[in-house]
Amino acid sequence: METRTAYFEKPGPANTETTLRLARERADERGTRQVVVASTWGDTALKAMEVFSGFKVVIVGIVTGPREHDPQSTIYQPFSPEAKKAIEAKGGVVLHTTHAFGGITRALRDQQDWKTSPISLISTALRVFGRGMKVACEITMMAADSGLVSLTEDAIAIAGSGRGADTAVVLRPVNAHRFFDLKVKEIICKPLS
Repeated sequence: METRTAYFEKPGPANTETTLRLARERADERGTRQVVVASTWGDTALKAMEVFSGFKVVIVGIVTGPREHDPQSTIYQPFSPEAKKAIEAKGGVVLHTTHAFGGITRALRDQQDWKTSPISLISTALRVFGRGMKVACEITMMAADSGLVSLTEDAIAIAGSGRGADTAVVLRPVNAHRFFDLKVKEIICKPLS
């Protein structure tokens, strides 16, 4: 089998439209109908809903909670309520849950002043392929753990290196406790750096 991989000169939101277009083209070629998209504010999510109309689309945002270690700080959730409403009106699902590579491990790291943990090593190793690759794997496990994607069919995962999207892969979703069964089958696009 032969496929194409696109490489962006630089990471970032300037690649969003191309990433979504390439992911849609590959989804159509493969017959893949489930898509998982990372979106912090909702902008990328809204664009993805347009491109993937008729698909099963799961939008994964960041966890809701205090931004600082101060439990008295304001609860933070940057995802636009208007974007969430628009996505759900188009049949998409918005998920905010514990990050697969964070959660309790991050709490231990912060509380005990640990410099590293097995999970942070995995996260760091995935970043060797780019920040979007780590996020694509993570959001797919989060969607799987929430029962929002099928574990018996492939998915397209779309993520980025901050704002926007610049990475898209084909993978088979797994639950977080089955992480080592995760297989990234194809890289559709990613930044060179």
